[in-house]
Amino acid sequence: MSTAEPFALAVLIIAMVGLAAVLSNRLGAWLPIPTPALFLIGAAAASDIWPELGRVPISAVEHVATVALVIILFDGGMQIGWHRFRSAAGAIVWIGVAGTLVTAAALAAAAHLVFGLDWRIALLLGTALAPTDPAVVFSVLGNREISGRSGVLLKGESGANDPVGIALLIALLGTTTFDAHAVVHATGEFTLQMLVGAAIGITGGLSLLWFMRRIPLPAAGLYSLRVLMCALAIYGLATLAHGSGFLAVLVAGIVIGDQRAPYKTDITRFHSALANLAEIVVFVMLGLTIQLAGPNGITQGGAWLIGLGLAALLTLVIRPLLVGALLWKVELTRGERGFVLWTGLKGAVPILLGTFIVHAGVTDSHRAYEIIFIVVAFSVIVQGGLVPALAHRLGVPLRTIDPEPWGIGVRFRHEPHELHRYTITPGSLADGSTLADLPTDGIWISLIIREGRLVAGTADTTLHANDEVLVILPDPHTDPRITAIFTEPTQLPPDKP
Repeated sequence: MSTAEPFALAVLIIAMVGLAAVLSNRLGAWLPIPTPALFLIGAAAASDIWPELGRVPISAVEHVATVALVIILFDGGMQIGWHRFRSAAGAIVWIGVAGTLVTAAALAAAAHLVFGLDWRIALLLGTALAPTDPAVVFSVLGNREISGRSGVLLKGESGANDPVGIALLIALLGTTTFDAHAVVHATGEFTLQMLVGAAIGITGGLSLLWFMRRIPLPAAGLYSLRVLMCALAIYGLATLAHGSGFLAVLVAGIVIGDQRAPYKTDITRFHSALANLAEIVVFVMLGLTIQLAGPNGITQGGAWLIGLGLAALLTLVIRPLLVGALLWKVELTRGERGFVLWTGLKGAVPILLGTFIVHAGVTDSHRAYEIIFIVVAFSVIVQGGLVPALAHRLGVPLRTIDPEPWGIGVRFRHEPHELHRYTITPGSLADGSTLADLPTDGIWISLIIREGRLVAGTADTTLHANDEVLVILPDPHTDPRITAIFTEPTQLPPDKP
């Protein structure tokens, strides 16, 4: 019993923490503080009360954060999907790459010129803090989803700039000087990682899609686990090939995101829940590892002042001016533009990159980790806390997603090519049209779901935005024009003051 009791206590503690993670969305609804902030503050307080909790090896933190980020990025790619990515591909790539580079450069300049940090640590710090994390945004919003182009852009930006920021930091850590030769070497390494990662991501995503569709498994629960293992394998293969494994899993997720496959709904739900848990795990790790800052914590060397200063500059000056300039030609309303610029929140990636800096043994790395902690905490608590009110103030379209625990379904032994399910996009041809007025011939809308209720479909039934429709086509080969009727807006929403 002497060995069983400590083990049972450990199991109980882990189970309670896991239960708190599962209930995190309810905690966020009850309290005015964003859910990730609760775990960040709680873990930091726990490590202060019980110092042994914070004695986690930096390599273990790095490995846990890496696996968590792989899961988060793969789920983010699936949520975007190829169809949505294609609608804003140019803007996503432009903001994801150029936005990360200019933000990193501006933060590095501010850290060196304003706060007097050495150029090397300033550049590493700026690179670590450049990527955004809209997964925190959607956690803050709770059961509300951002509709329209801004939602796609936010998800796409975080997915694109996370691999960019990670690849850039790895390239910078491989250099010891900052002369012309080092710049050329870092640029070549960064380019190689991006190209190899994208290539393996596309190939791996297509192979995974074939695997999902062609190779049956004996139990339904194994399908989700198979996709998870394949995503981890894609990351490992890309990394071993000197590419960006994080970019590879993002691209693979986009490739399979809106494709049909057996048990696809179950797979999507499984990975979404796992990604939410992974995000919380990373914030817990950040809170526990604040002792990496040293015996005096974040008060040592004025790190908290530097962190607050950089957070304020990033939020109020750097992102609005530089990323705002990059967004100038992107078709967004004024409200959506302001919302995108405000919600460049920090999350899992700066934590992971902070561990990279500490693990590399760079001079002043512990101080950099302290600064990262302050900036991430400010971003989640202050910026994140204002996101819902700001969305309402700017008129950003939000769609409430209520839980749907009840369902009716029909299982098929073979793929039903004639059956398709669409969610009506605001501004599409179907939005506001009656069934009789739809410019389609020979199709049958068999089911309409509106706000969680079934709607009887007659010739006079008017379709509304966000309705889900079940469509049966006589031709198993879907005409892209039919898909466009339900999913592609014919015009942008009117500008809002």
